[in-house]
Amino acid sequence: MVVDQEAAVTVSQKTSPFWDGIRRLKRNRMAMVGLVIISIFVLCAVLAPWIAPHDPLDPSLPHTLQEPSPANPLGRDELGRDILSRILHGARISLSIGLISVAIGALIGVPIGAISGYYGGKIDLIVQRLIDIMLAFPGILMAIVIVSTLGVGLRNVMIAVGIVSIPIYVRLVRGSVLQVKEQEYISSARALGSSNLRIISRHILPNCLGPIIVQSTLQIATAILWASGLGFLGLGAQAPTPEWGTMLSRGRVFIRVAPHVTIVPGLAILLSVMGFNLLGDGLRDALDPRLKR
Repeated sequence: MVVDQEAAVTVSQKTSPFWDGIRRLKRNRMAMVGLVIISIFVLCAVLAPWIAPHDPLDPSLPHTLQEPSPANPLGRDELGRDILSRILHGARISLSIGLISVAIGALIGVPIGAISGYYGGKIDLIVQRLIDIMLAFPGILMAIVIVSTLGVGLRNVMIAVGIVSIPIYVRLVRGSVLQVKEQEYISSARALGSSNLRIISRHILPNCLGPIIVQSTLQIATAILWASGLGFLGLGAQAPTPEWGTMLSRGRVFIRVAPHVTIVPGLAILLSVMGFNLLGDGLRDALDPRLKR
């Protein structure tokens, strides 16, 4: 009897939607490439204080704009600082910006979208018109306005990018809620006397997690890109903080005499954004029930 129960659990795990999605994700080679890229950046961010060969803030004026060498694999910047060390420490900043800003957007946008889609009526009308106003402005332009209002700095960049992400989550969750709330088990929960809050939190939102996870993965890439853009414009992290966008901005002046100063942070931005996009596309394909075989 125990063997039969264990076999039944194993079979249920193999046929569950979760494990089915994991298998589809593993078969997606590009998603696995994205996962490897992200894993490398995460490890670099976590281990930066121990694996960085030099202090990222320590200048060495006699070695300014030094080309890559065995001692400095990625060369030195305009103040003689080791670029590899700055890239490793910059990974911590860029990933933190991406994660925190997406968390801000999701924590605010998901409840608003759920309430808007579930209750409908005037609440939905007011919320959607406000979202239309926010979406009328390009995301990067709105982020620039918010940072200019709040002041430059990493904290304000996170807040700005998070606010810009809110309409995306509101629209996404609202659309998912409109589909889920018409299901029979939602009607059954109402008939049993469940409160609206319980229905939303226990029955509706768990069934919207798939699209939210996919969008969050893709949104991290967008947040990193926008944060780098704000840093490039001088509205993000300020010198000497080793942020990729700021490094790219300061290095463009020397692109003719020392192209590595600009190319290296640019490649870091490119690879990190590509990694999250590849993984996000793979998650979308894996979690889409219409693609189930």
